[in-house]
Amino acid sequence: MIFHALFEYMDFTGCLLLSFVVLLLTDVVRNWRPHSFPPGPWAVPFLGNVFTGVDFKTMEKLSQEYGPVFSLRKGSERMVFVSGYKMVKEALVNQLDSFADRPIVPLFHVVFKGLGVALSSGYLWKKQRKFANTHLRYFGEGQRSLEKYIQEEKNFLCEAFKEEQGRPFNPHYIITNGVGNIISSVLFGHRFEYSDQSFRKFLELDNEAILLAGSAQTQLYDAFPGLMKYLPGPHQTVHANYKEIMNFLKKEVEKHQEEWNPDDPRDYIDAYLSEMKKKKEDPHAGFNIETLLVCILDLMEAGTETSSTTLRWALVYMMHYPEIQEKVQAEIDRVIGQSRQPTMADRPNMPYTDAVIHEIQRMGNIVPLGLPKMGSKDATLGGYLIPKGTAISTILASVLFDKNEWATPDIFNPEHFLDSEGQFCRRDAFLPFSAGKRVCLGEHLARMELFLFFTSFFQRFTFSPVPGEMPSLEGVLGFTHSPREFRVLAMPR
Repeated sequence: MIFHALFEYMDFTGCLLLSFVVLLLTDVVRNWRPHSFPPGPWAVPFLGNVFTGVDFKTMEKLSQEYGPVFSLRKGSERMVFVSGYKMVKEALVNQLDSFADRPIVPLFHVVFKGLGVALSSGYLWKKQRKFANTHLRYFGEGQRSLEKYIQEEKNFLCEAFKEEQGRPFNPHYIITNGVGNIISSVLFGHRFEYSDQSFRKFLELDNEAILLAGSAQTQLYDAFPGLMKYLPGPHQTVHANYKEIMNFLKKEVEKHQEEWNPDDPRDYIDAYLSEMKKKKEDPHAGFNIETLLVCILDLMEAGTETSSTTLRWALVYMMHYPEIQEKVQAEIDRVIGQSRQPTMADRPNMPYTDAVIHEIQRMGNIVPLGLPKMGSKDATLGGYLIPKGTAISTILASVLFDKNEWATPDIFNPEHFLDSEGQFCRRDAFLPFSAGKRVCLGEHLARMELFLFFTSFFQRFTFSPVPGEMPSLEGVLGFTHSPREFRVLAMPR
């Protein structure tokens, strides 16, 4: 009896061992990296490279070891990473049509569902991007209308700074609310007061989701979505936050539906509701309420997060380099003075200020890895075959800090954007907005916001650190790279 039980036990153990070996061999065969595919570190069976850091500094180390085109495995999916200006340009510009699609990113797919502008592909993406681009650039009176929105908002923002009366304060949500009001005016037809708690909650939820989305623990969801959706973790917070955010946006859309007058479109939502009627016979274009909500979320995030984060980095760097702040103020005083507001027409006459803004964007490194792309056809990159459907990530941080492109890549140096005569000069390796067909839709608006807000700040205030509280130049890495929370003194000039 005892021997019989032992035999059964050994038999069961043997079955388990055999099953494990079969699964292991299946995983190895299924995920065997072809010789023509980009190299990368050894992947743990079943798990892949889930223990490899997801930050841009780790990516830089991997590119030094494996070359400018390398790969990592998330679960059973392989992703290609592209590093350095030369190779990123090859992928995004020279091979314009090779990597124009978006892969499914499980963490975000729960919310965005392949709709909208940022994470859609194919025909729907082309139609939605074209519509959004048209209304971002030409809504109302076009560029002058956008500039007018910014002119008005920067006055509110500077007044909010003034109300602090030179006391220490955290500028995070004052700036984010101010920048968010520009795209809100375009989308909703109105701005939100800085005291509006519902909008403040929206901004806080979105900020938390963006921070959490970049963590290694959250990104486990992308490797094992089927399992992780049942487990606790930061991915649950990300999804819960987006659920609340979408409820906020639904209320705005419902209000527009009640008041909608097709003969008098007031904003993006009104124009979209009209487009829904026009495109009823073309369902593949995706003009419906569900896509509208995702488009609004796309545009709110694109029009708020990167610009507001850049402006916070601007305060940090100007506190660290007061001599540069003084030179910016001297140019502002010389070109604009104190009796009128800055306008976009001033920018060509302010090369130093323009160079400082660009260097803040470069060093701030706001979106280090960019949004992932996907091969829309078989392609060759760096001598390796990238099969159609492969996800790729172009490491924008590696371009902004490329030692072959910048004289002092790791040092804050506005001279990077000035020629020998002190005039502003564009740099090909300045790609904070990415490039190619998937270049940031909000680039045009962001450039206007950064120049007008930045010059207004330093026209009216001198910013200095709270004694003993110099802000850190080491950022916090979520999906974006943002400054650590800090307080500042804003002294009226």
